[in-house]
Amino acid sequence: MFSLFLFCRLIFLVLLSKPFFLEGARILSLFPVPSPSHFHYVLPYLKNLASLGHEITSVSPYHLKAPVSNIREILLPEVFDSFEDFIKAMTTPKSKWEYYEVTNEFVYNITKVVLNNEEIQLKILKKENVQFDLIIVDLWKYDALYGFAAYFNAPLIGVAPCGTDWKVDELVGNVSPISYLQSPSSYFYDLETYGGRLAYFMDQSLSWINWHWRFAKKHEALYKKYFPKIVDKQPLSKIVRNFSLVLVNQHFTLGPPRPYVPNVIEVGGMHINQATKALPKELEDFIQGAGEHGVIYFSLGTNVKTESLSEDRKKILIETFESLPQRVLWKFEDDELPVRLFITHGGMQSTIESIYFGKPMLGLPFFYDQFGNMEHIKRKGLGLVLNFKDMTKDQFRDSIHRLLTEKSFEELARKTSSQYHDQPMKPRETAIWWTHYVLRHKGAPNMQVAGRKLNFFIYHSLDVLCTLLLAFVVILAVVVIFVINVLEMILGRQIEKNPIKLKTY
Repeated sequence: MFSLFLFCRLIFLVLLSKPFFLEGARILSLFPVPSPSHFHYVLPYLKNLASLGHEITSVSPYHLKAPVSNIREILLPEVFDSFEDFIKAMTTPKSKWEYYEVTNEFVYNITKVVLNNEEIQLKILKKENVQFDLIIVDLWKYDALYGFAAYFNAPLIGVAPCGTDWKVDELVGNVSPISYLQSPSSYFYDLETYGGRLAYFMDQSLSWINWHWRFAKKHEALYKKYFPKIVDKQPLSKIVRNFSLVLVNQHFTLGPPRPYVPNVIEVGGMHINQATKALPKELEDFIQGAGEHGVIYFSLGTNVKTESLSEDRKKILIETFESLPQRVLWKFEDDELPVRLFITHGGMQSTIESIYFGKPMLGLPFFYDQFGNMEHIKRKGLGLVLNFKDMTKDQFRDSIHRLLTEKSFEELARKTSSQYHDQPMKPRETAIWWTHYVLRHKGAPNMQVAGRKLNFFIYHSLDVLCTLLLAFVVILAVVVIFVINVLEMILGRQIEKNPIKLKTY
């Protein structure tokens, strides 16, 4: 009888957790960045939501290869107009201030493109009978776009394909001490040294100042222009601190472990397809024909094209690959293939895929988070890193040889892969569960910490510290004045007792 009771209770709990107890939600997905890695990271998650009966309007620059039931597209081809210039700017040496200025200006222009898009205007902003129950948005300083959540009075979920940074932390009141944790950046700082901590502090300060003094007000102006009916009721400063959930493309095996508030959930690798497809026969024959030497996979990601490489860089790659006994594969497939090594630009998606399949890496980072990702891989013993612009043919070949012959790299890669896979739920299942949690609980305000509403000075208790400092200064001044008065009294009495006698002749 007792066993039957437990069985019935288990069945009840399982049924209660199933998504079909939710009505299908109408979801607006905003991923406008012209970088395939961002959209392809979130696409499997969106498809999964669509398969569960939710209706999704996807706003992005990328057209689906095949129609997906319950997903309607609004395309943004305009965002590609300035993308080539942005990539060139990001790979050109510049000061930290210029780096943040270029990045923030690029994202600001994308935000304007979205809000100016004709379909967005006609089918979303000006169509009176349109309603959305949930907004899912890419977290890359698109603050004005968060206005859609207030416009539709819908919960807001952010997805961070590159992991967290100070801006994401600020949205939810999260703490990531810069004394030992780094945000995605164009440079990796050694936080174990005073010089590294000082340089990183200056870097993050410039990033914070550039955003808050230069671009936050620009997004506020966009918000006022495109959401005039709600601007007085809900200021943008309030909306950006009202995220119900943030899904970060991170896991403690992929980088240094971080503290998170309750509504920040790690889902690193949710883009990886668990069910691999059969390879085309030509590719299958090529891989199987590699024999015991195996295959090396080489990729510079979606943004760095081979045609954009200089002739001397291409020559180093080609001549080195020609000298190796391994065959070189330029497209990644699954963990059953005899891939021995992954030569990568170090983007977050590529890094996760390599750890997922337990393969060592040779990193050739180009910009943004790639440097930090690859430095972590190097420090963990999962691979090596070279400067693509300066590396020689000998350095490239020797690094490949080390990674292929020193067993420690492969062993650590397999061990880390095992740690990554040891999770209670797969990343995408985790993302879906928490998305439904937000829908079930009307935005789940119970997960949001009070710290998200505080400004920088109050959040870090700088007002209290200033008060204590002022009190210390006042007490110190009183003590100094008291000491001076006492000394004057003592000296005065000494002078009275021993007056100075002038000698006369």
